[in-house]
Amino acid sequence: MDVVYRSCAGLDVHKESVAVCLVRSDGGGPSRKEVRTFGTMTRDLLALADWLAGEQVTHVAMESTGVFWKPIFNILESQFEVLLVNARHIKQVPGRKTDVKDCEWIADLLRHGLLKASFVPERPQRELRDLTRHRAQLTSEHTRVGNRIQKVLEDANIKLASVATDVLGVSGRQMIQAMLVGQQNPQQMAEMARGRLRKKHEQLNAALEGRMTKHHRFMLKTLWDHLLYLEKTIAAMDAHIEEQMRPFEAEIERLDQIPGVDRLVAQSLIAEIGVDMSRFPSSEHISSWAGLCPGNHQSAGKRKSGRTPQANRWLKRCLSQAAWAASHTKNTYLGAQFRQIAKRRGRKRAIIAVSHSILVIAYHMLAHNLDYRELGPDHFDKLRPDRLRQYYISRLQKLGFDVQLSESSAAA
Repeated sequence: MDVVYRSCAGLDVHKESVAVCLVRSDGGGPSRKEVRTFGTMTRDLLALADWLAGEQVTHVAMESTGVFWKPIFNILESQFEVLLVNARHIKQVPGRKTDVKDCEWIADLLRHGLLKASFVPERPQRELRDLTRHRAQLTSEHTRVGNRIQKVLEDANIKLASVATDVLGVSGRQMIQAMLVGQQNPQQMAEMARGRLRKKHEQLNAALEGRMTKHHRFMLKTLWDHLLYLEKTIAAMDAHIEEQMRPFEAEIERLDQIPGVDRLVAQSLIAEIGVDMSRFPSSEHISSWAGLCPGNHQSAGKRKSGRTPQANRWLKRCLSQAAWAASHTKNTYLGAQFRQIAKRRGRKRAIIAVSHSILVIAYHMLAHNLDYRELGPDHFDKLRPDRLRQYYISRLQKLGFDVQLSESSAAA
């Protein structure tokens, strides 16, 4: 087998150690292998980089093992061509269950050009990813704390959620704060209602008549303080992300034109895929990388499970949120696409299909500096008008009608 890289190294990464196999071929002679083990402290990784540089290593490969690859990648990326490889692509050969054998196998695969590097963006984009992903985690925690507050209220026989659409709205917050200071009168708390909730005064009286004990009040106070802390942290995170995203304001405004995509989703998209689409050869490539295309599993001429592969869960998450928002829009292509697929294949598959469409649209908008062009809700009807006409004719005939069609003057 041809040798692609004359001097390269394979790394088997662990939390506290990294096994390194260096393979080097000098001239036409036999290859030389050397295996060493280093720690994962910064001084150890700098020693590793010096050793590899002294051996004139050009390429380094390692598995994407949790988060343990990141400090090593950060140290080596400025000196070497580092390939971060999907562990599933390497672990197909049995019989290698020691660190030395693992790093030797990675080095051999790399030496012959049999490894495909995963996409690792530049450091500024990685930092943007950290920010947007942390914001998503904070938002999820905020939702969980809100649910726990609702659980405490239910345990105290307070049925506020049965009357108010949003327990943490303006009215609900004032009522909860009144409970925290010892308010027990349901009529006085019902008077705190604002807006349309004031029309439900009698229902609020009944819903707020509970059994709030000292234990409930303590739990509610603890959760309430946590909720306020999360809201303050999320606000600070949003402000910092806005500051870091200023260079991409034009791209954010362009992506914001897509139905279902708001500024938060646009920021997350840019953090995950960047604005340089040249790294993805086509929209099909980026869809496969994002895990939004059908799985490829065919045997004996039969296509088997087509479930989407596991991929970037953060990108999938924000695209699914955008797809769900787009599904509620009217007079849009994406809304029509969701409804057409949902009635045949179900909502979950429809969400994935719309997520795929949003990603493809975003890819072309970023790659060619295009604005969003709405195809309209009747786009699918225009694709096959004859088939749609025959469908409605057959439906009417089954209902017992004789159908005769004539083209209108407007259509002519």
